[in-house]
Amino acid sequence: MTESVRPSLLIVSFSPIVSDARLLKQIAVFRDDYDITTCGHGEQPDGTVEHIRIPDELAIWRYPRPLVMARQYRRAYRGNAAVAAARTALTGRSFDVVIANDVDAVGVAQTVTARGGLHADLHEYSPRQHEELLRFRLFVKPFYEWMCRTQVAKADSWTTVSNGLAREYARKFGFTPQLVTNAAPYVTAEPTPAHTPVRLVHSGAALRNRHLDMLIEATLASRDATLDLYLTPNDPAYLDELRAQAASTAGRVTLHDPVPYAALAGTLRGFDVGVHILPPVNFNNRWALPNKIFDYVQARLGVIVGPSPEMAEYVRGHGIGLVTDDFTAAALTRTIDALTPQTVDAAKQASHAHARELSSESQVLVWKKAVDALAARA
Repeated sequence: MTESVRPSLLIVSFSPIVSDARLLKQIAVFRDDYDITTCGHGEQPDGTVEHIRIPDELAIWRYPRPLVMARQYRRAYRGNAAVAAARTALTGRSFDVVIANDVDAVGVAQTVTARGGLHADLHEYSPRQHEELLRFRLFVKPFYEWMCRTQVAKADSWTTVSNGLAREYARKFGFTPQLVTNAAPYVTAEPTPAHTPVRLVHSGAALRNRHLDMLIEATLASRDATLDLYLTPNDPAYLDELRAQAASTAGRVTLHDPVPYAALAGTLRGFDVGVHILPPVNFNNRWALPNKIFDYVQARLGVIVGPSPEMAEYVRGHGIGLVTDDFTAAALTRTIDALTPQTVDAAKQASHAHARELSSESQVLVWKKAVDALAARA
C-alpha cells in the first residue's frame, strides 16, 4: 500500500459534522484534493479518511462557570470537557493545513502542528452572539473576546458569513475575514406556479430570540395566507409553545418536524414564499445573512425578510421578494397582503434566474483559495 501524496487537512468543529451544512460544504470542496481528517461530534462524514469523535455528551458551551466568572480564561478553556477530549485525541498529530470552525475550535486547532497554517472559519461574531442577556454581557462576552484576541487573531487566514461580522472582527481584533456566505448548493429545478391562498414557509431553529410566534400572529392577521414551519428542536419548551399556538389556527399554520438537509429544497419547492423576520435583538441578528435565504432561492421561492441590512440587500438587489417596513407582526401582515399571484411568480422567477449566482459553488472557492495557499506553504 503506497502512502498518499495528497496534502493532509484537519477540520475541527464542535458540532455533529454529518448534519452541519457548512461543514459538509467544506468537505465537498476539499475531498478530491486532500486527505481529510475530521474532529467533532457524531459519525464519520463521507469523503474523509479519518474521524476523531468527541463524545456527543460533551457540549462545547459547558465551560467551568467559576473559572469564567473569575476571568481565569486559560484554565476555563482547557477545563472544558469537549476541548480537553479533542486536545487529548489530537496530541502529537500534524497536518499540512488545519481548518477550525468557529471561535471555540481555534484553540484546539492550535495544539496540533499545521505545517502550512491554520484557517479559522467563523460562523458568528461570538463575543456578541447573545448580548441581549445580561449574564452573557458580564461573563461570556469577555471570555470570547479573550479567545479572539489570544487565539483567533493568531490564525493565518479567516472567513465569516457576512460583511457586517467581518467588519466587526477587523475593528475589534485587527484581522479581516473574507466572506463565505451560507449559500446552499445549486439545485436544478423550475419554479412552481403561485398558489391561492399564498403558501408561506419558514425552516430553521426553534429559538426564542427569533420570535417565530410573530410569524404565526402575522399570518393569522392576513387575509388568507397559510404558514408551514419546519423547525429543529433547539429549545423544546419554545417548540411546544409554537406547537400549541399552531394547533389553534384551524389549519392555517402547520408545524412540521425538520427534514434532512438533502431533502430540504425539494420539500420547500411546494410553497410560494420563504419568510424570515429576525428582530435585531443582538449584533449577530442585525447582521445575519442565514442559510435559509439561500435555501429559499434554491427551492425557487420568493422571499420576505425584515429590514436586516444584509438580507434586505440580497432580496432587493436580486428582486427575489419583499422587505417589511419593520420587524413587527403588523408590518409582515401588510407585506403578505400586498402579495399577488403575479408578484409571487415574478419573485420565484427572479430566484430561478439568480440560483446559480447565489449558490455555494462560487462561495466555496474562497475556502479553496485560502487553504490551497496554506498547503503550498507546507
